[in-house]
Amino acid sequence: MGRIRNSAKALIIKDGKMAAIKIRDAGEEWYIMPGGGQEAEETLNEAVCREVSEELGIAIECKELLFVVEGVHGENFHRVDLIFSCEYIDNIPDAVLHGDTNQVGIGWLDISTLDLQPLYPSKLRRQIMNYYQGKPYKVYLGNEEAGDSECLD
Repeated sequence: MGRIRNSAKALIIKDGKMAAIKIRDAGEEWYIMPGGGQEAEETLNEAVCREVSEELGIAIECKELLFVVEGVHGENFHRVDLIFSCEYIDNIPDAVLHGDTNQVGIGWLDISTLDLQPLYPSKLRRQIMNYYQGKPYKVYLGNEEAGDSECLD
């Protein structure tokens, strides 16, 4: 039986746009939120700040927990994404970026059209828009692979 892995992700909004990482695999492109796995003896807050520094080369301040999304792919893979609101502080001078192999760029996605963007998991799109617009939003979004709705309420 596999273990559960925590992944700390950042929702960084600046000038009506959110930071995202562009991924390319098998000829397709999409965006994911910056962040990644929590290491031993590291708080979630520390994990998200470290990951954003490594992936985007920017300093942030981690604020509140906004969303929880699970990735359950059979009995050998279970990831829990904890997505935090983060405030952009500044670029890190001479930052050396450490992206994954499929990472091909960094983008700033317009939140007003986020429902049309290829952001994964897709169930986050409407909830991020609701959060940004000050509308009610769902915190727990379930399994990203469950085939349920994109939580458009």
